[in-house]
Amino acid sequence: MIDRAALIAKLPKAELHLHIEGSFEPELMMQIAERNGIQTAFKTLEEAKAAYAFSNLQEFLDIYYQGMAVLLHKQDFYDLTWAYLERAAADNVRHVEIFFDPQAHTERGVAFATVADGILEALEDGETKLGITSHVIMSFLRHLSEEDGFALLEESKSYHARFIGVGLDSSEIGHPPSKFARLFAKCRELGFKLCLHAGEEGPPQYVQEALIDIGADRIDHGNRSMEDEGLIQVLRDTQTPLTNCPLSNLSLCVIDDLKQSPLKAQLEAGLLVTVNSDDPAYFGGYVNKNYQAIADALDLSNDQLIQLARNSFTAAFMSEADKAKHLSEIERAMAA
Repeated sequence: MIDRAALIAKLPKAELHLHIEGSFEPELMMQIAERNGIQTAFKTLEEAKAAYAFSNLQEFLDIYYQGMAVLLHKQDFYDLTWAYLERAAADNVRHVEIFFDPQAHTERGVAFATVADGILEALEDGETKLGITSHVIMSFLRHLSEEDGFALLEESKSYHARFIGVGLDSSEIGHPPSKFARLFAKCRELGFKLCLHAGEEGPPQYVQEALIDIGADRIDHGNRSMEDEGLIQVLRDTQTPLTNCPLSNLSLCVIDDLKQSPLKAQLEAGLLVTVNSDDPAYFGGYVNKNYQAIADALDLSNDQLIQLARNSFTAAFMSEADKAKHLSEIERAMAA
């Protein structure tokens, strides 16, 4: 029988919950800061690494926004995205659907086009040079107003055809999905897929609003949906994907121990759950490390690991033909 680590390495995978700004490793941050002549709060790389430590979502967001302040030019966003793609390729990731947070850049004076062009160019090169296909999801920051979201939607108009969907992220508590109901209704009219962070720190009611009231195509995190039998039933019946992020949950103290993760229970309940890295530079690992950590903590079987890899493609915003191709590649990899 193939051992767990070898199986994880062998499995083709998709990653569906990745904030590109959250893949900003301290080494690259310091390099770009120097290139752009920006004085950071860190005198040394070691200080920067030490700062990548926190005990809750808000503390993480504080360092997250501080780090991205060095990103000013198209090349910076290209380099950020390319560095992630190289790590994804090393983990046998074949398809990525990444979030980016334009409001975190435009509000500090960086043009929307600068951000989007750098990311999109790197993703195009990722497909030709690394064989990784991709989609982009433009996220709204939920601590800002719905009016700010509408302004972003208008500002990004010329790029809409290049994005598969829109997301909702940042500080969850006190900013329920219903705050953005009109905005997401408009996004649905425009043809975007809807992805909402819900039930990470927020209550099951937030998942209810995202899933049922707004009609999300994917629920990002969704841990606390397991507290509500009605939500579990809807998730099972609709096969609405959940993007579980194990090391993120641990780092942000959403759970105190990976053994508390709902992932295995979600699998056993027949939910379409996937494994992702979220903000890997800050949370201690990219996709394979998340698979390994959760598999060890919950003693997942090889069949369950294979199911998670299959789920990652089934839950992706790709054509049925492309899904079938990737699912066949999993079967071929297991037969080899």
